[in-house]
Amino acid sequence: MPFRLLKFALSKEHPEPRMFRQPDRLKSNYDAVIIGGGGHGLAAAYYLARDYDIKNIAVLERGYIGGGNTGRNTTIIRSNYLTPEGVKFYDESVRLWQDLSQDFDLNLFYSNRGHFTLAHTDSSLRTMRWRAEVNKHFGIDSELVDPSEVQKACPMIDMTCGGHAPILGALYHAPGSIARHDAVAWGYGRGADLRGVEIHQQTEVLGIQIESDRVTGIETSHGTISTPRVLCAVAGFTPRILDMVGLRSPIQIHPLQAMVSEPMKPWLDPIIVSGSLHVYVSQTARGELVMGASLDPYELHSTRSTLDFAEGLAAHMLELFPFLSHVKVVRQWAGMADMTPDFAPIMGKTAIEGFYLDAGWGTWGFKATPVCGKTMAYTVANDRNHDLIQDFSLSRFERYELVGEKGAASVGH
Repeated sequence: MPFRLLKFALSKEHPEPRMFRQPDRLKSNYDAVIIGGGGHGLAAAYYLARDYDIKNIAVLERGYIGGGNTGRNTTIIRSNYLTPEGVKFYDESVRLWQDLSQDFDLNLFYSNRGHFTLAHTDSSLRTMRWRAEVNKHFGIDSELVDPSEVQKACPMIDMTCGGHAPILGALYHAPGSIARHDAVAWGYGRGADLRGVEIHQQTEVLGIQIESDRVTGIETSHGTISTPRVLCAVAGFTPRILDMVGLRSPIQIHPLQAMVSEPMKPWLDPIIVSGSLHVYVSQTARGELVMGASLDPYELHSTRSTLDFAEGLAAHMLELFPFLSHVKVVRQWAGMADMTPDFAPIMGKTAIEGFYLDAGWGTWGFKATPVCGKTMAYTVANDRNHDLIQDFSLSRFERYELVGEKGAASVGH
């Protein structure tokens, strides 16, 4: 490091402000409390303060901000979903993503790459065509392409996939992008903090107080507080919070693992996804390959990562890119995916007055971060579900009005 840069860094004349404050203690009451200091919770706090002037908010995080699924994902952003509900919702999110760096005055490393979902069978090719037509109907830039287009965009790929799963075509989604996940949490956290929101880390929720089917307060590891509005945005911990208010959901928790390689010179510009091989991969600005696979096939409330996963994913990666056989894996991790039966989220008001839910994100929560913040802030501020989330209510399971988003999960979930 140059001496002049080190001198500047250590100078008291140019102090670097903290990303956000660390409040000493909880106040006795808040206008709203958000449980979960990940991207969704912090985004909701940010938009509540910015758009609705509700600033007396506490964000409660049992660990550290962004330490849950926000920091345990593969950072892919897209809107090429299958249902009209999903397409409209995620398209709004993509639109919001494009301006976030300017909103935060923080580089999120948002990078538009293009997204190829590979088809290896006739049936998967039909599904890609279906998704392309639904996308086009709503003005989303998606199209079915032949193998030559895949080869042109990614010359390093083995089009035969080891000779047993030849690529027959792909769904190409031009807006597909990646971003830096931890910077998203920091950006929303700093933006909320600057507007008066309190972020309390290492603060666990122990109970939720309810009187006459209405929220009145929160019991935490640092004391009890009064509030008329509570937003739950805790991903894999959702069933535990719902138990506190006597609500049930069809959510099941499955581990979702990923891993990253050592840095390499840039060679993979697009995002490549194969549902048949259970692989999705992109290359970061630092040259690392970020790789993911399908859900673990068992229900488990844990973020452990396994050797079996790393071996299986590495084998499938080599079917796509045989030249990677000498590349090292430097780390791996797991998140807790809260899966719903129809692969769509659960959002909005609940049977408990003042208790709002943002859950059921499974494998697609990161890409929805901005739109979740916007729509949940609207819902909490107005006590009315935003139009974009009307079809995602918890009550849809009682009415058997499922959304049916499984065909757009992109990997074999």
